[in-house]
Amino acid sequence: MMSICPITLQPTSSGQSYSEQGLKQVHPKLTDLGALKYSNAEQLRQARLRSDKMSIQGVQPKLSAVLRLNKQRFELVDRGGRFILKPNPPQFQEVPANEALTMTMARIAGIDVPAHGLVPAIDGSWVYFVKRFDRAGRTKRIHVEDFAQLSQSTRETKYDSSLERVVQLVEEYCTFPAIEKLKLARRLLFCFMTGNEDMHLKNFSVWLRDGVVSLTPAYDLLNTTVVLENATEESALPLQGKKKNLSRRLWLNYLCEERLGLKTRQIERLKHELQEAVPTCRELTERSFLSDQKKAEYLEILNARSRRLEFA
Repeated sequence: MMSICPITLQPTSSGQSYSEQGLKQVHPKLTDLGALKYSNAEQLRQARLRSDKMSIQGVQPKLSAVLRLNKQRFELVDRGGRFILKPNPPQFQEVPANEALTMTMARIAGIDVPAHGLVPAIDGSWVYFVKRFDRAGRTKRIHVEDFAQLSQSTRETKYDSSLERVVQLVEEYCTFPAIEKLKLARRLLFCFMTGNEDMHLKNFSVWLRDGVVSLTPAYDLLNTTVVLENATEESALPLQGKKKNLSRRLWLNYLCEERLGLKTRQIERLKHELQEAVPTCRELTERSFLSDQKKAEYLEILNARSRRLEFA
C-alpha cells in the first residue's frame, strides 16, 4: 500500500512515514518526526491548563510547541514556542486533516502559507501543526496586527464587518496596496472554492517587515462547511450585503474588478491559475488523511464551487 507524507500529501519512499521534502519544509536538519507524547484527551486538557499562559488565542484549542531536533519531535512549552499545535476539538470531526489539506491546497493555488502538516499522537489521532510566522531567529518578534485590531473590533465583533471593509483596510494600511489586493482576491476566491465560510476579521493580518506593511501568510484555512455540516452561509463577512448564493459576477465583476480595481489581464490570469489548480486539489483531497466520507463531502463542495465560478 502506498504511503503518503502527512506534510506534503505526496507519496513517500518505501517504509518512510514522512518524505524528505516534507521534513525539510519543517526544518533543514529534520530527518524524522516522532509522535506527540499526549493523547487527544490529554492535549485538550493541556490546552485548558495552559490557556492563560499562551499568547495564542481563539476558539479552537491550541498548544505552543518547540521542535527538539535531538529528539526529532515536538515538545509543549508555555512560552517561546515556534509552532502551534491544534488537536481535534471534541465537538467536530477530522479538523486537523481538513486544515492540513486545505493549507496544502492553498500553496498549490499560489497562496503563501507557513510550513505545516500533521503529526500523530500516541493514541493514533492526528494533530495539525503550523510554524509561527511572527517569529524570527531565537528571540525576534515580527510585528503583526489582524484586521480586527486594525478596525478596532473585538473577538466578539469580528463578524460585524464586510469584505468591502477588508479591502479598505488593505488600501489604508498596506505599503503597496495594488500588490496586496491581488493576493487578497486569490485568497478570497480560494476560500469560497474550498468551503471556508469562517473568514472573519481575525483571519486576515498584516505584518511589518523591512519598513513594508503587507499581508501575512495565510492561516486558519479549512473547509468549515464540511466541519459544521449544517452551514447555511458561504462567507462570514458579507459581499455586497450577501453571505450566501454568492455568484461568479459578485466575485469577479464586483469584488475583483470594481472593489479591488484589478485589471482585466490580472483577473484572467488569476482565473486561469485557480482553474489549473483544481485538478491537483482534487488529487490532494483523494490522498488526504480525511475519511472516505469527508473526502467525498469536500470534493462535492470543491466541484460545485469551481463550477459556479466557471473554473471547472
